[in-house]
Amino acid sequence: MHSLKQIKQWVEQILNLFNPEGRGFDSFLDKVKEIVESNENRRLPKLPKGTRDFAKEQMAVREKAFSIIQNVFKRHGATALDTPVFELRETLMGKYGEDSKLVYDIADQGGELCSLRYDLTVPFARYVAMNGITSFKRYQIAKVYRRDNPSKGRYREFYQCDFDIAGLFEPMGPDFEIVKILTELLDELEIGDYEVKLNHRKLLDGMLEICGVPPEKFRTICSSIDKLDKQSFEQVKKEMVEEKGLSSEIADRIGNFVKEKGAPLELLSKLRQEGSEFLDNQSSREALDELSIMFEALERSKCSHRIVFDLSLARGLDYYTGVIFEAVCIGAEVGSIGAGGRYDNLIGMFGTKQVPAVGMSLGIERVFNIMEELNEKQKQVIRPTETQVLVSIMVDNKLAEAAGLVSQLWDAKINAEYLVSKRKEKHFNRAKESGIPWMVMVGEKELSGGFVTLKKLEKGSEEKEDQTCSRDSFVGELLKLLSC
Repeated sequence: MHSLKQIKQWVEQILNLFNPEGRGFDSFLDKVKEIVESNENRRLPKLPKGTRDFAKEQMAVREKAFSIIQNVFKRHGATALDTPVFELRETLMGKYGEDSKLVYDIADQGGELCSLRYDLTVPFARYVAMNGITSFKRYQIAKVYRRDNPSKGRYREFYQCDFDIAGLFEPMGPDFEIVKILTELLDELEIGDYEVKLNHRKLLDGMLEICGVPPEKFRTICSSIDKLDKQSFEQVKKEMVEEKGLSSEIADRIGNFVKEKGAPLELLSKLRQEGSEFLDNQSSREALDELSIMFEALERSKCSHRIVFDLSLARGLDYYTGVIFEAVCIGAEVGSIGAGGRYDNLIGMFGTKQVPAVGMSLGIERVFNIMEELNEKQKQVIRPTETQVLVSIMVDNKLAEAAGLVSQLWDAKINAEYLVSKRKEKHFNRAKESGIPWMVMVGEKELSGGFVTLKKLEKGSEEKEDQTCSRDSFVGELLKLLSC
């Protein structure tokens, strides 16, 4: 049995550890810090939420997609533009409606209040206004940032691929071309079946006016309607009534209109029938006239089968003034994969002159997800490199030999790598892993004879198609073989 005195001493020692004024507290604190720092040093690094790394196979898919996208953009006469990753906060604020809360602010370290760009459209508008440009067709592929809740296909840092046309052109010409470009992109990326939902901001405004929505609530009600692709009308109605002050009757009238969707020319004809409320409203009448021109052009360009005229599409961003559209991949739960519209007043916010504009943005991260899933389903092997030839020096300590041969290939603009090793299987494993189709082999026999052996590989397996070439002619022979 321990004495009462001993027990009291132990209690005092324990309490002393947790007493900031006690002698043992500093020592105890140092030990705790040491343990924490040790754990932090051992802890594996992690990515911030809503970001991702791209490994070599994923980068191969990414580069292929970017190449397709750039080719489509250049086909339509666009020039490239790059803008800073952050802008003055005043440039971005007031352009995105309720989404302005998703803009990332940067700590003030230089006397200016700045924010990371939320999209590429506002920086483009700022650039056009700053430089007094009145006609411009540009594309930009760059990262944007949103302080969003990450989910599948939704990130905080991601690439956007934008195409915009600014200036006065044939009425509805740029609007038609932008939508046509979006269909070309999605067709050539081969991500499966898709549809482009399309509406007109003036038609929405006319609809809201017909229903009795006060003009000052048009934009906020549009933000609610824009949620109909993810929520039921009852959920959206509850938001419009309880949070935004609409009467239940007005919300129900809106509900009757937003159910309308269908083939472009068919629904357009229905909305323009005699007695239609849209014809008595100036805003909606102007929208229907513009859509008539655009739908006929889409029909003649043989892409109207991809378009769904949808009165529930609202696009919550404040700067849209005309045609709006959004592409979704059918059967893939990744949300919108592309969107855009007309914004005639945005550029004028940064300068003295209004320059009408229309543009689109491809949500490339979601496209990557779909492409990766398709590759997995189809069990496609993705080559992480574009190496065409492996220079295999099968003799140790012969780097100079490899350097001389591979440099000839590089000078001929042939994608080549080299490997120096006496182990034959190491060379074939390297070629197989990278999917390299040709090998230039040099062993003891080739070294002494002053020639090389060309070996063709099919799917990484060895084939008995060896050819011998002189060192002076092997590059020319390979160029012929690679062009076949």
